[in-house]
Amino acid sequence: MQESGLTQTELADKVNTHLVCAGHEGTVSDRTVRNWLTGKTRWPHSRQREALEAVFGCTAGELGFSPPARRRHTSNSVEDPVRRRNFLTVAGGTTAAVAFPFVGAPPKVGTSDVLRLRSGLDALTALDDTRGGHEELERAALAGAAEALEKQKLGATQRIRLRLFSVAADYTATAAWSAIDARRPDRAYALLGKALYLAGMAQDSVAELRVWNSYAMLAHQRGEHTEAVDSAQAAQTMVITRRDPFFASLAHARTAIGHSNLGDRQAAIRSLGHAQEALGKAEQDRPRPSWTAFYGLAELTAMTAIVRDRIGDHSGAEAASHMALRSIPEQFRRNRALATARLALAQLHQQDVDEACATASGVFELMEGSPLPGRMRSLLGDYYRDLITLAPDAAVAREWGDRCRAEWSRA
Repeated sequence: MQESGLTQTELADKVNTHLVCAGHEGTVSDRTVRNWLTGKTRWPHSRQREALEAVFGCTAGELGFSPPARRRHTSNSVEDPVRRRNFLTVAGGTTAAVAFPFVGAPPKVGTSDVLRLRSGLDALTALDDTRGGHEELERAALAGAAEALEKQKLGATQRIRLRLFSVAADYTATAAWSAIDARRPDRAYALLGKALYLAGMAQDSVAELRVWNSYAMLAHQRGEHTEAVDSAQAAQTMVITRRDPFFASLAHARTAIGHSNLGDRQAAIRSLGHAQEALGKAEQDRPRPSWTAFYGLAELTAMTAIVRDRIGDHSGAEAASHMALRSIPEQFRRNRALATARLALAQLHQQDVDEACATASGVFELMEGSPLPGRMRSLLGDYYRDLITLAPDAAVAREWGDRCRAEWSRA
């Protein structure tokens, strides 16, 4: 609790999240929390107790709550007030947080287990960087999440339990991202809901931001651009954005794309400015999860190209795409291919058909040996539709269309 910095209102939100995910109404308010803290409510409703136990990782009795006398199976008049003081201290934030001791058998799950699970997650991230989203990646990610959650059933300290929830959230978010990249929106939406729940259980604002960032991308795929802006702005509210400008920059960049899709030029440019300013303040060598490795000045420049093209600044989009391709690391093959497709679109929108087709062909060369992810196929489909609209009778357009169909049939 001390690390997450939960206030009474934030604790209420966590409990409500658990209640909603369990199919109940989220009726807990900060006043409800104060009643718990002061002892006015000595035994919360069963649904609220279950949610509190899930948030804190211990029983209601260990939190200091006492059932009415007729329900009480054991009595410990000396220890219960001490436990309540522990709960007051942690949830109220009035003094240093009290760490709940592990009660029972010695822990069977420790830091080494968490690190091993994290290393598997890093390997999946590296696979995504080169090949993109696909069903094998999704299955592997979900298997990792299942293993992390299975270890919750073994003995572990509260700190390890939170870290296991965090790992499970990241694995599930990786599976959701794979579905987004493969253009499987319904599957992605379901997985993102589970990932957000797990991130909340982990009290991990980085994982929560990751999920909202993915929600914004999924909303764009569905053409729900207002929802994309709302999701990106939700990412901006995460605690981590105030602690690390790097994450604030990513959230602002995603917001800029949403505004550009809505045709709001000024808002898009303003959000880009916020993203650039925040990234300039970020410590580049600060340790961060492996999934964030894609983002930096190069990726922000590539996102700038998207925004510029969508607000009608096609020459600015071309310039930004060239800059991005000069700086996106070679290992991010999928991202380089996407930036190449964006460059081709910017050139095409300036009616430079021959150069655009030559550039677009580079996508197939970059992804040689791997199937094209669904998101990349969709982008190339956008390019081809614009191409035949602009130059339906051009020989180069027919030739590029033939190659496109041949590449897709091989994949």
